[in-house]
Amino acid sequence: MHLSFLGPLFERPGPWATVYFDPAQNDEAGAKRRELSVREACRTLEEEGADAATVQAMRDALMSIGPAEDPAGRVVFAAGGDVVLSRRLSRPPQRQIVCWAPLPRLTPLLELTGQDPVCLVAYIDRTGADLELRGAAGPRDAGQVEGQQWPVHRTASADWSERHFQLKVENTWENNAAEIADALGSAYEESGADLVVLVGDPRERPAVQERLPEAVRRVTVETEHGGRAAGSSSAVLEEAIEEARQQYARRRVEEALDRFRAGRVGTDRPTDAVEGVPALVEAAREHRIDTLLVRPDGADLARETWVGGDPDQVAVRRSDAQTLGEGDPTSVRADDALLRAAAVTAADVLVVPPPDEDGADIPAGGLGALLRWTYEPTPV
Repeated sequence: MHLSFLGPLFERPGPWATVYFDPAQNDEAGAKRRELSVREACRTLEEEGADAATVQAMRDALMSIGPAEDPAGRVVFAAGGDVVLSRRLSRPPQRQIVCWAPLPRLTPLLELTGQDPVCLVAYIDRTGADLELRGAAGPRDAGQVEGQQWPVHRTASADWSERHFQLKVENTWENNAAEIADALGSAYEESGADLVVLVGDPRERPAVQERLPEAVRRVTVETEHGGRAAGSSSAVLEEAIEEARQQYARRRVEEALDRFRAGRVGTDRPTDAVEGVPALVEAAREHRIDTLLVRPDGADLARETWVGGDPDQVAVRRSDAQTLGEGDPTSVRADDALLRAAAVTAADVLVVPPPDEDGADIPAGGLGALLRWTYEPTPV
């Protein structure tokens, strides 16, 4: 998960009001529960010291959230009397989360949007394709490709002229497949999609896939369900697209954990991975975090760290923050500090599952990272 969409949260100082809000059911009882939930959230913010203008901005934002538009709810971030960011959730919070703190409360967002890869879906026939992006915000149009419209249908005749016509038809198919693949490659790069799903014509799908750039082909899957024609969508197609997204998410986590296990070779040799708050803080200061691994049940997430105004001004001890040039550092949670640093340095973030009964504590304390370059420990 890339956190570039959180950029507005780090362009202004805190403190921050954060509320993860479930709008409940769309009926009279649900409306009453929503109103009570809004009152409770605002009362909590007031008790924790939030200013009146920020509480009012939060109240207005929460009252506008309804189950029809946001069935799983939203997270709202406010500071200085303004709502700075509001984000739709993929699943509702099990309990309302309300926080007034120096930094936005971000870890629940990772859990409640899930490993939510953006999927570029191409609905293909032999004349072109309709492109659609699927993500947490729902489907949205991503463009259209129209190839040659004639000739596209073969005949059954064995006559020489008809065979010549059939060759023209096949050439049309091939040219259209190339055009679709070219457009798909561009859309993949421009949209920031994580994977591609090809839907539609059984002959054109593989022809398109084999013409895709290698990097795109590696994250492309096909489904036999559905098509480009109006009315060809179905519940089975929706399930196939969702399964492709979930498989991609699981595979990414598994690959990252494999790299992490291989990379954390010890403290006396060069390493490609680190774990534990002190090592992660050092990596964040040097912009070395490539992928931050977060296990939401980890004991280190709430560990105290100290930060300054800049995202790379982070330290384990207050005195360390002062040596980094911050005269008045602020105490914050380790996960909030590290997520801020990851967001502004374009690092990826992955939520890793809790260990099973026989599993090891990976990463230790619930926080770890894959590094952008090999780290060589300083000799003692």
